Amino acid sequence: MGKPDNVPPETTPPVLVIPTEPQEKRAYDPGKPDSPRQLVLGLVFGVVFGFLLQKSGVARYEVLIGQLLLTDFTVTKVMLTAIVVGMGGIFAMHALGLVELHVKPTHYAANIAGGLLFGVGLGVLGYCPGTGVAALGQGNYDAIAGIVGLMAGSYLFAETSGFVGSTIEKIGSRGRLLLPDLLEMKRGVFIALFVPLLVAGLFVVARLGP
Repeated sequence: MGKPDNVPPETTPPVLVIPTEPQEKRAYDPGKPDSPRQLVLGLVFGVVFGFLLQKSGVARYEVLIGQLLLTDFTVTKVMLTAIVVGMGGIFAMHALGLVELHVKPTHYAANIAGGLLFGVGLGVLGYCPGTGVAALGQGNYDAIAGIVGLMAGSYLFAETSGFVGSTIEKIGSRGRLLLPDLLEMKRGVFIALFVPLLVAGLFVVARLGP
């Protein structure tokens, strides 16, 4: 009995066939950072963020420097409010499956060095990156120097990221760490305790601060 004509010869090597995704799905993925949906959302939230920075007054040089001199606590009030609303909102949406958490890895040495550089830059210039852009938008042209420095620093970091990753980032590397994980607490319990604490701190600053 002969073999069917459609059976390949025994000497033919096996072929691994990897199924590919449809071209339409590969061309448009709404979850990708550069997808039209994500770009539009980034633009909308960026405009809202800049508007709120400007309206809250933290885009003014004297307000930011006043925080460093402990004569104006506007920045503290804004930051505490943002942390309370943001933390509660993000964790609630994550629990409902609406968003994913993108936690940056913790590197103690790199975080400390970056914080020191950030603090020195803020003290010298009087603006942080976000408030600098908002300040330029409201006509404070002294923020241009900070924006130029921001772009130069971003380029320098990109060029040296390989060296930084193989040296300083290895010191005190803890991975993707959240404060509830560090304290070995459930996130729900942590939020239930921490949010009232922040609200109380906000109340104290608002009542006793200058």
